[in-house]
Amino acid sequence: MRSQFWGLYVREILRTFRNPFVILITVVQPFMWLAFFGSSFSEVPKTYLEGLFHTSDYISFLLPGVLSTSMLSVGMFGSMSTIQDKRFGFMKRILITPTSKELIFLSKAFGSATRGLVQIPVMVAAALAFGVTFSLSPLEWAAWILGLLFLALGFSSLFLAVTAPSTDWQTPGVVSNFITMPLMFASASLFPSQQFPSWMQAIASVNPVSFSALLGRGFVLGTGTNWWDLAYLALFAVAMTAIGYVVSARWLRVE
Repeated sequence: MRSQFWGLYVREILRTFRNPFVILITVVQPFMWLAFFGSSFSEVPKTYLEGLFHTSDYISFLLPGVLSTSMLSVGMFGSMSTIQDKRFGFMKRILITPTSKELIFLSKAFGSATRGLVQIPVMVAAALAFGVTFSLSPLEWAAWILGLLFLALGFSSLFLAVTAPSTDWQTPGVVSNFITMPLMFASASLFPSQQFPSWMQAIASVNPVSFSALLGRGFVLGTGTNWWDLAYLALFAVAMTAIGYVVSARWLRVE
């Protein structure tokens, strides 16, 4: 089982790095968020920024949020890969072997999550170019990356569970649009949730994107770390992976 998982996992990773266009989009998209959205507050007086964001450097405030929201979209690639395998017959061929549907699900979920982590060094380098300074300890770096991995794994599992019965190319895009926008804006990733109306605050208070953004923001801004944020993200990843595992075992359609 271990060798089967590893072979499928490596295949998912290689499919990404064999496509320069996918790598380009994966890298450039969050960078554009940081460049354009972050720069939109460049002319705002520092006193206003400090009152709203508790820092005069909006790029530093935004970076953990952009990395968190970028993990929302990585699951779409895993579900698109699954549908491609179904339509071109690879899924049927692999299931002739002793490989189970659950193992296919796990390889794609972890493959998608790994793909999302590629954005981290690129975004950190971009933030440095914008003048952001980092004073994180090795433990804080590890905790931040681990939190992003949990978030990516959770959403990859969620996407794969929702699209498991489908063979339609359009399904991942529709699901992505339905999930991504509400969770992105109803979170603390771009703005402090204290400024939201009460119904959005309620969503943000349980939104895993908020927990990931707050975890990273505490490290970057040095405002203190709430380790419950990391624990919440771990619970989210475990819960979504368990749901995806069960759904794939029962409803993953081969064709």
